[in-house]
Amino acid sequence: MGDTTASPVPRTVSRRGFIAGTGSLLGVAALAGRTPAAWAQSAPVAPIPSGAHVPALVIGTGYGGAVAALRLAQAGVDVHMIEMGMAWDTPGSDGKIFCNTREPDYRSYWLRTRTKAPLNYFLGFPIDRDIPRHTGILDAEEFGGITVYQGRGVGGGSLVNGGMAVTPRRENFGAVLPSVNPDEMYNVYYPRANAELGVGVIDPAWFDSTACYQYARVGRKHAQRSGFPFVFVPDVYDWDYMKQEAAGAVPKSALAGEILYGNNHGKKSLQQTYLARARATGRVAVSPLHKVTSVAPASGGRYTVVIEQLSTTGAVTATKTVTADRVFFAAGSVGTSKLLVKLKATGALPGLNGEVGRGWGDNGNVMCGRANHMWDPTGALQSSIPCCGIDNWAAGGAFAEVAPLPTGIETYASFYLSITNNPNRAQFSWNAAAGRVDLNWQAAWKQPSITMAKTIFDKINSKEGTIYRTDLFGVYKIWGDHLTYHPLGGAVLNKATDNYGRLTAYPGLYVIDGALIPGNTSVNPFVTITALAERNIEKIIATDL
Repeated sequence: MGDTTASPVPRTVSRRGFIAGTGSLLGVAALAGRTPAAWAQSAPVAPIPSGAHVPALVIGTGYGGAVAALRLAQAGVDVHMIEMGMAWDTPGSDGKIFCNTREPDYRSYWLRTRTKAPLNYFLGFPIDRDIPRHTGILDAEEFGGITVYQGRGVGGGSLVNGGMAVTPRRENFGAVLPSVNPDEMYNVYYPRANAELGVGVIDPAWFDSTACYQYARVGRKHAQRSGFPFVFVPDVYDWDYMKQEAAGAVPKSALAGEILYGNNHGKKSLQQTYLARARATGRVAVSPLHKVTSVAPASGGRYTVVIEQLSTTGAVTATKTVTADRVFFAAGSVGTSKLLVKLKATGALPGLNGEVGRGWGDNGNVMCGRANHMWDPTGALQSSIPCCGIDNWAAGGAFAEVAPLPTGIETYASFYLSITNNPNRAQFSWNAAAGRVDLNWQAAWKQPSITMAKTIFDKINSKEGTIYRTDLFGVYKIWGDHLTYHPLGGAVLNKATDNYGRLTAYPGLYVIDGALIPGNTSVNPFVTITALAERNIEKIIATDL
């Protein structure tokens, strides 16, 4: 893990200890933790008005945006964050902010009328259902060859992951961000990110004894019997809270199957870490249900920003124009890339270079399930927060999270989300006829990921005498090769930007999110996104402000 002296992650967790997956079934929304009301009490009372001028405008409230907002505010800069999704600070009629994985409702999906679960079949039957159209928490954004899952709401990516907080193995870092000095990342910025995010590792003794991780212990047994290293991986879930869940002392979240559409308790999402600290400075405001549609140069070196205000059905209720001295693009890999490609093609920012839109990848995500023997039950009670994985990165290019399948019944199934070293990269482009941005990812480009994942699971199946499940992603379909939880790239560092995220043709414009990372991190990406943002904003504050 490199130097983790400033981090709660112990040195005993090696990079083979990192995980492959931002969240098992898909990751999580979270206003989590024990005090969800704290965020609500600090929510802004009024959205940004048309005609406003702000020193720094941050587009998006995910990891990169949250880091930028906090550090700018601490440096004395007033910041306004624009978030397309909701604030997620108001309980529904059931008294809960987030709905349960097993009972998706209007809160579950972003402007869909039918759910689109990453695992959408069970025992061969489709499990998606009709829902009311609403600005829900999980966006299943469809392109030609892939569905990209993203969080929608204040907290961005932290709303749609399982909290797997993993630092890449140092020897792999050069392939992730070749223009970045690894010494500064592993000595300064990774430890800083881990500390700020509240990263911790499960108690191994509790893991060995608790019923809710029986599925993971079966995964460990099978991995070790086939000669694969089995590793615990860090997470931002509150492990003490989970122990209390298991003891029946607190409201259940991870042990109630909550993950796909949010955790009501236990998870240390950005609302409780970076964003809470940013709000506490008194210099950061947030406008939820606002979407930036244009950024263009204005007089005096400022920028004119056009913003649409949305209703909870997705309708545009107002269009606002504001000016900003500096604009930070932090709308996520897809959001930032789409916006920049559109602005370049339509003439708002024609000076952006030809690398904008390039270098996009899926972090090699692929899922599968295995059917175990009757003597290997995986447990009816399963914690929805994954905590361990199987490492075959060096030999086979794959790392597999042992993921939960929290159906509430015994399935005798082992389920996995793999990160693989898939080399394929796609490009965003402006489709003028349709008035949208397209992505040229091809479904066949997932084959390297399947081949790499098979280096683990073919061997386990052979050793155990088991087979792949064919009922989880369709009818007789083994691989979940249609999706990603980890979109990366599209505005790659030191290509589309300079080596600190500056869009050099336009002083005062910056990219500070996962769009900077070229397609693969070798692990779950959000700690790397956070650490890179810490590195970049420190340089920007020191030299540009």
